[in-house]
Amino acid sequence: MEAEAPARRGRFITLEGGEGAGKTTLSRALSAALAEEGRPVLRTREPGGAPGAEAVRGLILSRGPWDPVAEAMLHFAARREHVARTVAPALDAGIWVVCDRFADSTLAYQGAGQGLSRDVWESLCDLALGPLRPDLTLVLDLPPGRGMERALSRGDANRYEMQGADFHERVRAGFLAIAAAEPSRCAVLDAARPAAEVLSATLELARERLS
Repeated sequence: MEAEAPARRGRFITLEGGEGAGKTTLSRALSAALAEEGRPVLRTREPGGAPGAEAVRGLILSRGPWDPVAEAMLHFAARREHVARTVAPALDAGIWVVCDRFADSTLAYQGAGQGLSRDVWESLCDLALGPLRPDLTLVLDLPPGRGMERALSRGDANRYEMQGADFHERVRAGFLAIAAAEPSRCAVLDAARPAAEVLSATLELARERLS
């Protein structure tokens, strides 16, 4: 009897951007659209996505301020659990993973926003992630003022949402710099457009780059 062919590795799509950019809305819509196309899909988020990582999420979002290196280490501790327990097993099983935030958020928030050096970030990436990197990263770009209006309208603001305008401008610049440095992996989407248009552009990119 012939052995079964191993499952083709799944694809790893990450959604990045500042507060209120619409990442959660897009992750839901994208996951549903991919599932309708017959693809096995897992939707997840960071910080979080695994029991231990969710516990660290509560600590990160509710307490502080942290030293930037300590804060990045917390994010990567949660990320390691997320990758080990959720992301890597899903990809190995042939499942497409759609993740609301990943390592680029740490480079934008703790790096551009809080002054963490890229060398430290790269060291933490190597330690926590090994060779794993997203296949496609979509940066949802929105002026911080508009994004904060959206975010604060939800109520129960977290610690990052309470930061000043200068911080959010640095974070936006950080995300755009990441996208400019890695155009083969990243694409910038205008998050001010209607959600249906953002989803359509996302699906087009996914079909073009991940087929």
